[in-house]
Amino acid sequence: MPPLATVPARTLTDITGAEVPIPDPNHLVHLQFRRFAGCPVCNLHLRSLVTRHADILAANIREVVVFHSSADELRKYTAEFPFNLIADPTRELYREFGVESTPRALLDPHAWPTIVRGITTALRGVRRDRKPLPPIRPEGGRLGLPADFLIAPDGRVIAAEHGTHADDQWSVDELLAQIPSGVREV
Repeated sequence: MPPLATVPARTLTDITGAEVPIPDPNHLVHLQFRRFAGCPVCNLHLRSLVTRHADILAANIREVVVFHSSADELRKYTAEFPFNLIADPTRELYREFGVESTPRALLDPHAWPTIVRGITTALRGVRRDRKPLPPIRPEGGRLGLPADFLIAPDGRVIAAEHGTHADDQWSVDELLAQIPSGVREV
């Protein structure tokens, strides 16, 4: 599938029922594809975005995070995330954006340290904060690869990256580095 050059306008509905325009006429959109609700690796990554959320907002970026889980399943694990969270259990958006699901998501040794750290953090949260355990058999499976897209208000894809393993996504610094000069003043 050739990479998208422009994202057709649409309105998604997040897990709270809020409408989310893609592209957003007033903001850059960081459209992220993650794995399943409760994914320990995804949750570690999203917590790093929460920590730097002020920097993301200052760059005029709206975070939109897509999971291949149902909205009900997502709500169990994501209450503290200040982003628009999109449930895509049928993977319609995943197919449109060419986001894959493959065993290499977990088999690549580059992902293993974060997988261990994510599971350890999740288990601590279960014990200390009474958070739910990550699912044993997640909806849609556990083999999804991450992907990141930075979309301009006119729908142009400014930058995109398809991950090669479960922990291959943009950090906040990498996200901010994708913004061409002059684009922040949308």
